[in-house]
Amino acid sequence: MNDYRANRVAGHSYFFTVRLSERGSTLLTDHIAAFGEAIRQARGRKPFHVDAWVALPDHAHAIWTLPPGDDDCAARWRAVKIAFSKSLSKSRATRGTEIIWEPHYQQHPVGDDYVRLVDYIHHNPLRHGLCGRPQEWQWSSVHRFIAAGMLAG
Repeated sequence: MNDYRANRVAGHSYFFTVRLSERGSTLLTDHIAAFGEAIRQARGRKPFHVDAWVALPDHAHAIWTLPPGDDDCAARWRAVKIAFSKSLSKSRATRGTEIIWEPHYQQHPVGDDYVRLVDYIHHNPLRHGLCGRPQEWQWSSVHRFIAAGMLAG
């Protein structure tokens, strides 16, 4: 079993799934830099640690750890979604009326299932037939885990 717990920080961790409104869309991977920048902006306003993540063409999974005493996941995801949507509106010359995200997201606290959820995140591209091995998918924290020696390359 992998020892991912060394990667954890103080605070409470949450597992998320966020989806685009159009299933089968490729907006997340087509605009991965904008998605990453949206997360960086949200972290600048309300800090959190990104423990693990994967971006697929039409949805993303992540484990975030929020500072002790802070459980405001909604404001953070709202900031990410707004920043990403604004970036797309600028780059695609739309009027901003297009609904890009599903209004809700899945969230649950992470407890003893931390290791299982990190593995789920890193193996998700395989389940969708997007690659043959986790390290072949470029939009994932699996590469950070390999570099840190927590996974074999």
